[in-house]
Amino acid sequence: MRVTSSHVHSWSLYLNAMRIAIVMMLAACSNSDEPGGGATPDAGGGGSAMADAAASVTSCSDRDVQPLDSDWMVTVGAVQRTARVHVPASYDPTKPVPVVINIHGRTGWAQQQAGLSHAIAKSNAEGLVVIHPEGTGSPTAWNAGGGCCDPAYSNNVDDSGFISKLIDEAAARLCLDPDRVFVMGLSNGGYLAHRLACEHADQIAAIAPVAGVISMPTCSPARPMPMFIVHGTNDSLVQYSWEAQTVDFWTQTNGCTTETLSYDNGAASCVTHGGCTDGADVVMCTIEGGGHQWPGGDALPFLGTKSDDLVATDAIWDFFVAHPRE
Repeated sequence: MRVTSSHVHSWSLYLNAMRIAIVMMLAACSNSDEPGGGATPDAGGGGSAMADAAASVTSCSDRDVQPLDSDWMVTVGAVQRTARVHVPASYDPTKPVPVVINIHGRTGWAQQQAGLSHAIAKSNAEGLVVIHPEGTGSPTAWNAGGGCCDPAYSNNVDDSGFISKLIDEAAARLCLDPDRVFVMGLSNGGYLAHRLACEHADQIAAIAPVAGVISMPTCSPARPMPMFIVHGTNDSLVQYSWEAQTVDFWTQTNGCTTETLSYDNGAASCVTHGGCTDGADVVMCTIEGGGHQWPGGDALPFLGTKSDDLVATDAIWDFFVAHPRE
């Protein structure tokens, strides 16, 4: 799917809204380690299942204890890139650990995304490492391909290579479970998650875009890619109607054959497309009346209704637990 002029107009609206909201969001980020409440879909697993599976992988013997919070720097081409990394206090450098890369939206930043999604609290509760990469440019953006999103797209920033390098860095620093590397992202970060699914399926087990659709003009993943998609029907920036083509692409690519209502709670409902090759399910969660938001997280001001009928981070994690790389 190519980005049209309506996409570009939507991103301009997004920038204006986010400029107004920055001060408010900084305050919101101060509560980034508080867990959200609410219900989550049954994805067939939980954090304890992930811990048990990771423990069964051959243990590491040459890794060091890591600080709880640090900045990593990697060089992509001639450009030095940064990411904020949170390692839970429970981390044992002799036991393989899952990693979630959590990507902010256009005009956003790493700490903001951590606050919106409550990812630090999830890391501490479930024993996973969470990495928040920083975008580039002014406004900050990610090159998700197919015209999305400036200035990163026009400047041909190698964001796909950056995330791949971050995974390599995680493997070098941590006792990483290579079959449990996951990506989730909001808006432009969700668009980039789709690109990563297309280009780095050999490194990533599953993705979860929130309010982000595929913009790649061509996509040939190395393996079927499980994905958990979340989107509000009243999103004025990334239109909900654009998801139909995205879901069709991934269900066809993954060879899915069944369709089941797997979650229904208030404004939130999820349809699971199953019977897919190698168990690469595609879940589409709809927030009726929802705006450009991370459900169950902190609200983005001026960008529509935020529902807690689905706690996206909890639901995504349950999906990730049930879909390691085969």
